[in-house]
Amino acid sequence: MATRIRLQRHGKKSKAFFHIVAADSRSKRDGKFIEKIGTYNPNTNPATIVINFDAALKWVQVGAEMSDTARAIMSYKGVLHKNHLLNGVKKGALTAEQVEEKFNQWLADKDANITGKQDNVAKNAAADKVARMKAEADTNAAKAKAIEEKNTPEVEEVAAEEVVNEEVVAEEAAVEAVAEEAAVEAVAEEAAVEVVAEEAAVEVVAEEAAVEVVAEEAAVEVVAEEAATEEAAQESTEETPEA
Repeated sequence: MATRIRLQRHGKKSKAFFHIVAADSRSKRDGKFIEKIGTYNPNTNPATIVINFDAALKWVQVGAEMSDTARAIMSYKGVLHKNHLLNGVKKGALTAEQVEEKFNQWLADKDANITGKQDNVAKNAAADKVARMKAEADTNAAKAKAIEEKNTPEVEEVAAEEVVNEEVVAEEAAVEAVAEEAAVEAVAEEAAVEVVAEEAAVEVVAEEAAVEVVAEEAAVEVVAEEAATEEAAQESTEETPEA
């Protein structure tokens, strides 16, 4: 029976995570397995890998086959490197103490690389956040400017309408002033005409009075003449002797 180290899919469609299992190579991908030796979650950055190191090393040492992803995980976690060092012990090239020393040094370097990667991820995330905030601020500023430019013509039109209204009001006031002046002039002319008419009436009355005075004086003169004539006639009669 061939044993194979492979991934067994779990989780949701868009957020899958995997179990790392040792299973019969003839079984289905998500079917029965012999032993679960870890988990792999690619949804985090960096990916989260939890593995039973001793169990994984045991299956690698007995010659278990590996899928490409499982091999990459075994290499990343140092299982393949530890197996390589142990093979050196079998060949007499290394001692057990040297294997542990070399593997611990490899783990230290690996941890430093992982820490550096995590720091870079954090810095990149912070930089991305700043960039997004700046882009959002620029977008909001552009929108505000566009709204301001859009509203500016309306303000100008309102100002123009106000100016036109002021001009119309001024013209109407001027027309009213002219009309008032014309009305005042008309009233003054009517008053002047009335004054002239009154003066003419006074003159006519004066002329009629003068005519009446002349007539009365003429009548007095006639009466005086008649009286004088009568006196002369009487005097003539008195002076004539009786026969």
